[in-house]
Amino acid sequence: MILVLDFGSQYTQLIARRIREERVYCEIQPYSLPLEEIRRRRPDGIVLSGGPSSIYAESGPRPDPGIFDLRIPLLGICYGLQTLVHHLGGEVRRVGKGEYGRTQVRLTPDAGPLFSGLPEPFTAWMSHGDSVTRLPAGFAVEAVTADGILAAAGDPGRRFFGLQFHPEVEHTEHGRALLRNFLFGVCGARADWDLGDFRREAVRRIREQIGSSARVICGLSGGVDSAVVACLVHEAVGDRLTSIFVDHGLLRHDEADEVMRILRDGFGLRVRRVDAADRFLDRLDGVEDPERKRKIIGEEFIRVFEAEAQKIPGVRFLAQGTLYPDVIESVSVAGPSAHIKSHHNVGGLPERMDLELVEPVKELFKDEVRELGRKLGLPDTVIGRHPFPGPGLAVRILGPVTREAVALLRDADRIYLEELRAASLYDAIWQAFAVLLPVKSVGVMGDERTYANVVALRAVTSVDGMTADWFPMPADVLGRIANRIVNTLPGVNRVVYDVTSKPPATIEWE
Repeated sequence: MILVLDFGSQYTQLIARRIREERVYCEIQPYSLPLEEIRRRRPDGIVLSGGPSSIYAESGPRPDPGIFDLRIPLLGICYGLQTLVHHLGGEVRRVGKGEYGRTQVRLTPDAGPLFSGLPEPFTAWMSHGDSVTRLPAGFAVEAVTADGILAAAGDPGRRFFGLQFHPEVEHTEHGRALLRNFLFGVCGARADWDLGDFRREAVRRIREQIGSSARVICGLSGGVDSAVVACLVHEAVGDRLTSIFVDHGLLRHDEADEVMRILRDGFGLRVRRVDAADRFLDRLDGVEDPERKRKIIGEEFIRVFEAEAQKIPGVRFLAQGTLYPDVIESVSVAGPSAHIKSHHNVGGLPERMDLELVEPVKELFKDEVRELGRKLGLPDTVIGRHPFPGPGLAVRILGPVTREAVALLRDADRIYLEELRAASLYDAIWQAFAVLLPVKSVGVMGDERTYANVVALRAVTSVDGMTADWFPMPADVLGRIANRIVNTLPGVNRVVYDVTSKPPATIEWE
C-alpha cells in the first residue's frame, strides 16, 4: 500500500489514480494523519502531495515529523519536496516569479533510480512560486530546468526523493514511468490491486453490515455509480433491497425508461419509479441562479425520496454511490481548492431518516467503478454512459429554467449524442453535452430574419474528470450536428463549439 498525504493540491487525487493504474493499492489521507495511524497502515511508501501554501507561511501545513524517521521511502511532489527539504535543514525561497506550465527538464549525473530508463530532456508541468535553493545533507540535485532551477533531488541512502514538477499530470512526459520507478524500484510495491477481489470482498462486507434480515434502500440516478451500487447490494441481499428512482424531469432523452428496462427488467432489481417531473419543474420555473437550481433540486429530491422510503417497512440502511473523490474531499486539508459549485447527492438523508449508510464503492475512482460494473454484467449503455450532473439539464440551461427550455435542450442533446454515436465517436469522448445559452442571435431562414436561441456543444477527453482537454471534433461531424439541430429544432438558429480545457474552465458550464 502507498500512502498519499494531502497538503491541498488540486492534483492529489490524480496521484492516487496514477498509482491505482499500476494496480498498486493507494490511500489518500490528510497531511495531519497521526504517526500511529501511519504506522498502523504499514505503507510501502509515502507520497507528500503538492499544495497551495508557502512552506514559510504561518498556517502552512506540516506533517508529523516522525514520518521522516520511519525508514519508509518518501516522494515529495512540489510542496511535498519543499516540506521534505525544509524539515531536513535545507532552504526554500521565492526566486523570481516562479515557474508555471510546461518546462524543459534535464537530468544531472547524480540522477537516481526515479529516472532510470527515462530519456532526456523532457517536458514537465510546473506550478510553484517558491524554489529549493539549498539541499539538506545527503541530498543531490538530480534534475534542473532550463533556467537552472532545481527540478528534482534525492537521497538514495534514505530513499527520500523530491520533484518540483508534477509527474501525475498528462502534461509531464514520462511521468507514469517515473512513478513506476518509485513504486516498484524504490518501494518494492506489488501490482496486486484487483477489482474481482474487490467485488467479492464488497459483497462480504455488505452482508456483514446489513445482517440477515434488515432492508435497504438505494437511490438510483440513471448513472453508472448508483447502478453499480444497486447491483452489488442486490448480489449481497437480494430482494431486501428496494431501489428508488426519482424522475425529476431533467434527465436526458429516454434515460428514465432505459434505467427501468435494464435494472428492473434485465437484472431483476426491485425498483420504484417516482414521476416527480411536475413537482421539480414547478419549483424551478424561472430560476436562473445555478446555486439556487442545485439547492432546490437537492431539497426536493430529499423530500420525494424520504416520502417514498417511508412506504417501505423495516428499512434500516441507505446504499449510496459515494466515490473515493467524495471521501477525499470530506477529509482533505482546509481549502484544497476554491469552492466552485455545490454537488447534488443524497447526503442529507441519513440524518433525517435515521438510516445507516452503505457505501460499497467509496474506495474506487470513476473508471474503477466502470470496470466493476463490467464485472457485474452491466451493459455498455450504462457503463459507457457519459457523466451527467445530479441536477440534470437544469444546470445546462444558462438562464431561467422553463419547461420549454428543458424540452428544447433535451432534443438538442439527443441529436448531438445520436450523431456522435453514428460517427463512432461517442466512446472516444469522456463527456459530451449541449448547453442552452441565455442569449439570442440574428439569423436567416429562407427569406425571413430570425432572432433565436444559441446552443453550445461541449466535448472533452479525460481519465477521471479532474483535468480535461477539449475534443478535436471533425469538421464534417460538427457540421452535420449543427445543421440537424438548426433545421429540426424551432427556436435555435446558431450552434457554437466550446474549445476550452479544464483548467481553466470546468467541464460543465454551471
